[in-house]
Amino acid sequence: MSKLRIGVLASGRGSNLQAIIDAIEAGTLQAEIALVLSNKQDAVALNRARKHKIETHFLDPKPFKDRPDAREAYDRAILEVLGKHRVELVVLAGYMKIVTSVLIDAYANRMMNIHPSLLPSFPGLEVQKKALDWGVKIAGCTVHFVTEGVDEGPIIIQAAVPILEGDTPEALAARILVQEHQLYPQAIQLYAEGKLKVDGRRVLVAGGSTQGTAALISPA
Repeated sequence: MSKLRIGVLASGRGSNLQAIIDAIEAGTLQAEIALVLSNKQDAVALNRARKHKIETHFLDPKPFKDRPDAREAYDRAILEVLGKHRVELVVLAGYMKIVTSVLIDAYANRMMNIHPSLLPSFPGLEVQKKALDWGVKIAGCTVHFVTEGVDEGPIIIQAAVPILEGDTPEALAARILVQEHQLYPQAIQLYAEGKLKVDGRRVLVAGGSTQGTAALISPA
C-alpha cells in the first residue's frame, strides 16, 4: 500500500516536525513527508528536514505583499507547490501565518493543526499565560482540523496536563510540548488508517473508547 503523503508547513524550530519524522522512522506512523514548506528562509524546521533528506521549499511572501489579495495569492502559490508534490494531508507545525480559504477549501478536512491548549478554551497566542491567569487546574493540547475560524476546527484528539503550584508559562509550555510530540503523530496515523470521520463539529474515531472511568484530577 502507498503511504500517506504529508506536506508540512512550518515557520520556526519544527519540534513537532521532528516528532513526526521520528515516528515515521520508528515505524509507528505509516506516512511519508513529501515536502516541508516555510515562509521563513532561516526556519530551523527546514534544516531538520534536510538532515533527513526530506525535500524543502522556501516560499518568500515578500513578492505578494503589495497585491490586494496578498494572503490569497500566497496560498495559491502554496497550493501549486503542494499539488506538484501530490500532498494528501497538510500538517501545520508552528506555521505562523493565517491560512486562507484558498488552502482550507482545497484541503477541507485534510489539514491539521496542533494547539497548546484544551480547545475551545484559550485559542490564539500566549495560551499558557492565559491558562495560569484564569487559574484553571488542567491544561493540555489539541489536534484539530483547520477551518477559517482561528483554532475553531473539529477536534481530533487531546491530551490533558495538570497545572502545578508555582507553574510559569514556560514550565507549563514545556510539559505540554512533550504531549504534543506524542499526540500529533497519533492523529496523523488515525487519518492514515482512515479512522477519522467528521460529523459537524465532531470527529468520530473508529475504534475509539466507548467506556472508561479514568480521570485526571488536579490538584491530585
